[in-house]
Amino acid sequence: MERFKFTLLEISNKLSSDNLVSLKFLCADKIGKKKTEEVENGLQLFDYLIQREIIGRDNTEHLRELLDKIGRQDLLGLIDTYEGQADPAELPDKAELEKINIATNVIVDNLGKKWKEFGRKLPLSDAKLDGIEEKHPRNLEEKVREVIKEWKKMRKGQAKVDELIKALRACSQNFTADVVEKALQKASTP
Repeated sequence: MERFKFTLLEISNKLSSDNLVSLKFLCADKIGKKKTEEVENGLQLFDYLIQREIIGRDNTEHLRELLDKIGRQDLLGLIDTYEGQADPAELPDKAELEKINIATNVIVDNLGKKWKEFGRKLPLSDAKLDGIEEKHPRNLEEKVREVIKEWKKMRKGQAKVDELIKALRACSQNFTADVVEKALQKASTP
């Protein structure tokens, strides 16, 4: 729980007063009008959401949605980092994780409507893909990000960026695969 609270602190520190007003508005029905009026900072709001079990260390989906709705997609990376730090024994080594993160950003920017086919090639179950579809019905980028997150959870320490490239090529996304390879090459040259 400590890492989760540290992540919430980081997010709270980066919220503007306008962001906080928007978050309070979006959460009023969940925590009540009176509690919403008492909120003076992001941490208080997050604390109320934790108390009501709307967010938690294993449940960041609602927090992601809130940040997305207020236009702070830049803060989603903090949640990704938190989720990616689960258990060091279950994660790819640091160099591979960096490659996967580079690939993720490129894939999110370039994949498009073939995200489901890409997910099947990784291979994620149709049930998992349908769940992702329900979570993000109108946000293609988040669908792609979620597919890769679920793949990392499934593969744990065995996750390799080459698998992502292979899956892209298997669903005829050769351009995106080439862009990933170029981005990785660029990142590896000093």
